[in-house]
Order: sequence, then structure tokens, then C-alpha cells
Amino acid sequence: MSDDAQRLAVLVHEVRSPVAALAAIAEASRAGSLDDEARRALTELALAACRAIERVVADAAVASVQLDRTDLADVVRESVHAAVLGGASVRATVEPGLSPIDADRLRLRQALDNLIANAATHAGGEIVVRASSGDGEVVLSVSDSGPGIPPDEQERVFEAGVRLDRTRPGSGLGLAVVHAIADAHGALVKLESEPGRGSTFSLVFPLP
Repeated sequence: MSDDAQRLAVLVHEVRSPVAALAAIAEASRAGSLDDEARRALTELALAACRAIERVVADAAVASVQLDRTDLADVVRESVHAAVLGGASVRATVEPGLSPIDADRLRLRQALDNLIANAATHAGGEIVVRASSGDGEVVLSVSDSGPGIPPDEQERVFEAGVRLDRTRPGSGLGLAVVHAIADAHGALVKLESEPGRGSTFSLVFPLP
């Protein structure tokens, strides 16, 4: 795949997630039984999805980041809420008083959305998103209870276009995008998985 073709594929892949979020928000709004608080929450999610689309379209190079002090708890809450609206079974566990990190909020949200979507597509069941700190670092992880990934395939899953199970939907770009976003932040991507015991993908950010 040429660089231009891969960039276009990444652009298409990354636009799908916020568009799906907008569709889920529209479906929830159409129910017509929302109170003011629920309507405000959906409006905020819709605005976040629109900003994500604008950013992805304006800059398809995932290596580009704009760092700012970012509250991981807010990012986790938005991403989990959007995933639940889309029909996924997701819950969050966020350490109280978690230190903010220097990150690009929209890119971080892209990475988390991709990890959740990957777990929902390939694992099913409940997905757990965790944000915690320790030893001078902050860790954002997504765990599932799916079939797991064989050890000899774990490096390949981050390569663009790689799909271990072609019977499932997907482009094979989601985890490659996650890896690129992590690299641009100076963060590490870790994968812990055993066949039959699920998988945990983690982004590890060093604290200043």
C-alpha cells in the first residue's frame, strides 16, 4: 500500500468512529423521553464527535499531536459513554485524584475509541477501561474477556492492514493508529494476552 493510500485508509477509518457516535446520539435523541441533563450530555458528546471529525479531516497524519494538560477521567468518561450508546458493554474504573497528563485530547480519544472498538469487535462480552498511576507513570488500559491473542501474533496486530480474524469486520488499521498516537506522545503500548484468557491493551504515559 502506498503512503497516500495508507493515509487515505487511516482517514476513512478514523472518521467512522465519530460518525457512528453521532448516529447513536441521534437514535437516543429520537426517543423523545430525555430530561434536560441527558439532553445536555448528548449535546456534549455530539460536539466532541464533530470536533474529532474536523481534526481528523484537517490532519490525517496521526503522528501530529497538540499537547495540553488533559484530564484522563474526562476522556475515559466521554469514550465509554459513546461506546455504551453504540451498544457496547463497557465500564470504567478511574483512580481518584489521577494526575493530568500532557496529551492531545482528541488523539487520545481516538486511541481509546479504537481500543474499545477493537475489543467489542473481536472479544465481545464486558470491556473494562482503567486509568491508574504508579511509579512515575499513568496507565490507560482496555481489557476484555475474549479469546486472547497467540504470543506469536501479538507483535503483528499493530501493523497496518493486519487482521488476525478476517471473518470479523474491520480494516486492520485501528491498532496501528493507536500505536502511532502513542509514539507521538512518547508513550508505550503494551499488550498482555493469553489464548482463552482475554487481552489487555495499555497506553503508558510517563509523568513529568
